[in-house]
Amino acid sequence: MTISFWGIIWTLLIGVVFGVLGRLLLPGKQNISFLVTVLAGVVAVVVGLFISEALGVATTNGVDWIELLIKIVLAVIFVGLAARFFSKGNAPA
Repeated sequence: MTISFWGIIWTLLIGVVFGVLGRLLLPGKQNISFLVTVLAGVVAVVVGLFISEALGVATTNGVDWIELLIKIVLAVIFVGLAARFFSKGNAPA
């Protein structure tokens, strides 16, 4: 696997989308910055790709629905963790 400039740019852009999706799907208010949301989305995209590759569902003959679902679930989890540990003005309990 090679890492290219455009690969990094696409990962960041897709991370923004998945971070925002994770934030929208997570119930309640997340008192975290947009940057933390994006970072949670990027982590979800990268971890989701590795999980999808390991399960053999990363590449199909159509839309990779299972891979997308894995990344969305991970985005919700990572945004929730970020809200728990990086919330503005709140120390973790």
